[in-house]
Amino acid sequence: MTTPETDRTMAAMSDAVMRGRTGDVAGARTDLLTVWAATGPGGDALHRCTLAHYLADLYTDPAQSLVWNVRALDAADALTDERVAEHANGVTVAGFYPSLHLNLADDFRRLGSFDAAREHLAAARAASPELGSDGYGRMIRQAIDEVGTAVDAGDTAPRASAPGPT
Repeated sequence: MTTPETDRTMAAMSDAVMRGRTGDVAGARTDLLTVWAATGPGGDALHRCTLAHYLADLYTDPAQSLVWNVRALDAADALTDERVAEHANGVTVAGFYPSLHLNLADDFRRLGSFDAAREHLAAARAASPELGSDGYGRMIRQAIDEVGTAVDAGDTAPRASAPGPT
């Protein structure tokens, strides 16, 4: 099994994410874009999925976030459980989909595309049985509910609980 310590690309991503969490969003974005350029569109699907997922969170503009969230979903579709298991025991590709679809739903909602948001909410809900009953699973389920409530209300405002820069 590889770990962020033995996988240089994952280590670079982890360092960039930590940089962003300490307030240097622009630096984190630059670092991740550098890793993205080195990985390329045909690179390792786990790296592309992870990179795009993290990059989407570094944009306050929902259109820019949407581009990266689409890339993350496309990369997940190319992933195998075997590749994911090389990085994390007990994790499957199916477990990625609730969050990926949630993020797309939230981007579409923020853009006022409520029908598209509903489609991705439905996909997130359908995939949510893959989530555990741990804190992460509860957080994603709660966010799915929050986005659903916002869609029903026609609300395009950013969610306070959404990841990313403020």
